[in-house]
Amino acid sequence: MEREKAEVKYFLIRFGVMIAVFWILFGVVFGVTAMKDNSMSPKLEAGDLVLYYRLDRKLADHSVVVFRKDGTQYIGRVVARGGDTVEVAGEDGLFINGSRVMEHDIYYRTPVYDGKVDYPVTLQEDEVFVLGDYREGAKDSRYFGPVKHSEIKGTVITAVRRSEL
Repeated sequence: MEREKAEVKYFLIRFGVMIAVFWILFGVVFGVTAMKDNSMSPKLEAGDLVLYYRLDRKLADHSVVVFRKDGTQYIGRVVARGGDTVEVAGEDGLFINGSRVMEHDIYYRTPVYDGKVDYPVTLQEDEVFVLGDYREGAKDSRYFGPVKHSEIKGTVITAVRRSEL
């Protein structure tokens, strides 16, 4: 009987340690979310499971980030950072600091969303301009303006296709 109690106690301690490790890994260091729409198509599709790293605060151009704006979670690509001036000119595309950006891996034109953001936009040091890869339908910085660093939950590391689960 004593041996069984010792085994149960040992199991509960190991189980508690395992729960604490998972909480630290996926509550503090990493995050997991599902892609809710096709705003990052074709790289990420609706239903894909996305793993992101929460601790990296040095955002580079073209980083894919998970962020929360007005209570809704989005995923998008950083195209400009603090100090940059951004202009979206419809048929002419995306301009950063007066230069047209040639994006060889984006297959859609970048339309202006009428009345949402006044261009050009000069970003503050704690802001980034985020666009979805599916430029013709994504809700991104053209819709709600720049994203503050405090609204960014993390940088996407990888995705698992829904069909592979």
